[in-house]
Amino acid sequence: MNILLYLGLALFSASAVAKPPADEKMNGQILQRQDLPYRFEQHALDSADGQRHYRLWVGVPRRAAPAKGYAVAYLLDGNAAIGALDADLLQQLDQGKPPLLVAIGTDTPQRIDRTARTYDYTPQRDVPMQNDPLTGEPSGGADIFLDLLQQRIKPDIAGRYPVDEQRQTLWGHSYGGLLVLHALLRRPGDFHNYAAASPSFWWGDGAILDEQKGFGQRLNGQSLNLLLLRGDQEPLVPPRARVTRVNTDTATQFSEALARNVSLKVQYQLFPGLSHGPMLAQSLSYTLQWLAKQP
Repeated sequence: MNILLYLGLALFSASAVAKPPADEKMNGQILQRQDLPYRFEQHALDSADGQRHYRLWVGVPRRAAPAKGYAVAYLLDGNAAIGALDADLLQQLDQGKPPLLVAIGTDTPQRIDRTARTYDYTPQRDVPMQNDPLTGEPSGGADIFLDLLQQRIKPDIAGRYPVDEQRQTLWGHSYGGLLVLHALLRRPGDFHNYAAASPSFWWGDGAILDEQKGFGQRLNGQSLNLLLLRGDQEPLVPPRARVTRVNTDTATQFSEALARNVSLKVQYQLFPGLSHGPMLAQSLSYTLQWLAKQP
């Protein structure tokens, strides 16, 4: 391959780590299908300050709920997650114990709402002005978003559908994966399973690494699962990010450190040949199939 073409592709791939195309439309074709083992419903809600507008797409198995209710998978970047679902995957889920799917998106026709996810999926840091290092947009709303999820979205879902509150999963990709790790490290009681796909370890110069401090005490013996999923062709750091603490061993070291907590089962899975973008659909499929096979 021409070296200039190779470098150009590498830079494009690295840039896509945190900046998906802004003008790509959501693919909602799966929502119209009536021949699948899932039916889909929609619900809308606003943030507490009225500044962000969310839409929930709920995939309900047509099969009757188990006696304890459905396991629930909460999917971040819901607009993109809906587009990543396909008929084959939903049929495969129906062969096991199909979970209730709750895709948490925004009220926009776009596949990715960059402004909303920049704020919602990034932790608060102790800095005077917290703007995203790549986009320059406001960031740091992770705990506000997790409060919305815990205090409003989850109770609303439990009030509408039969759910098993002991089988709750949070999945996210990229910035969403960063939020999943933040939720695990800071609020380990909110979910039972945490699936972090291609998490942005680089964000805030590895700020998520500092959140491991005191995790064992917060975990307090709770039996949880972490799926840490990455493509082996993914760059760990976007080219314009200023990072000194993240290297090629960071994900491995992070998973090994967390695995020392005996009540946390950690699975670090690399996907051969996959770069950052394709990992969204691949990690979602892997996580949902893993969940459907759980006893």
